Amino acid sequence: MAKSNKVIVTIAPTGGMASRKQNPNLPITPEEIAEDVHRCYNAGASVVAVHARRAFDEQATCDPQVYRSINGLIRARCDIVINNSTGGGINGDMVRQGPNGYPEIMFEERLKGMEAGAEMCTLDPTTIIASFEGREILMNTSPERVRQLAMGMKERGIKPEWEVFSPTHLIQDVSACIAAGLDEPPYFINFVLGVNAFQGAMPYTPRILQQMVDMMPKEAVFNVSAVGVHQLNAGVQSILLGGHVRVGLEDNLYYSRGCLATNVEQVERIVRIIRELGMEPATPSEAREIIGLPRRKLAA
Repeated sequence: MAKSNKVIVTIAPTGGMASRKQNPNLPITPEEIAEDVHRCYNAGASVVAVHARRAFDEQATCDPQVYRSINGLIRARCDIVINNSTGGGINGDMVRQGPNGYPEIMFEERLKGMEAGAEMCTLDPTTIIASFEGREILMNTSPERVRQLAMGMKERGIKPEWEVFSPTHLIQDVSACIAAGLDEPPYFINFVLGVNAFQGAMPYTPRILQQMVDMMPKEAVFNVSAVGVHQLNAGVQSILLGGHVRVGLEDNLYYSRGCLATNVEQVERIVRIIRELGMEPATPSEAREIIGLPRRKLAA
């Protein structure tokens, strides 16, 4: 639980799924992402969840060179906490035909997300079928792969953001890695709710979020990312429960029904709500203290 009245606002500006056909405000290039993130930082965001895209077709990649370009441009503008994805996305470099007949989000491509010097990386302890545009795409994160990601982050001094889509991810894989010493408190857990295209993902309801918070390990800090129309309600509930909140076009392309959003508008709105509730958005230095950054690298 949060130990102060400071709330971490994470901005997820791009993601690995949406396109500019769906919302022309979506930042794609490194320069666009960095500029958008800087505006969101000025509005009160203290963490950025970065996804990368290929320059030639705007599809998903975890190419370390693209990540380094984005990270460097962001860092030249502000000291926001940088969190690179090891999930990638549902097209581009990330997906190939697997031997079992399913298109698969390739694990070796996901590992590349750790190679760009970010302070944090997402760690999705989940094996699912993702259904998009008439395709079923396998995302295989077996228990051994979860451990491989967690160890890789520990070796590099990267803090994992545990991406939890259902209670099983929390009480099995996350708990197993914590018990194995692959993360240190505070554990930063992001509850991702309402991803209806992911097999086994939980919808958002107030009761479901409360139950997942109740299942957290001791010394955990939690954040909530809800997809689509539930983004705002789930974010407010998270704040009221002592947690933190993510907004951005990765999760919700709309500001209200029929009205396309910008990333800055979403940050400004949640910051207004935080302040109306008598709290303040955390600065990047305060966010680092809450999350437990910088993380020490594993001794050689």
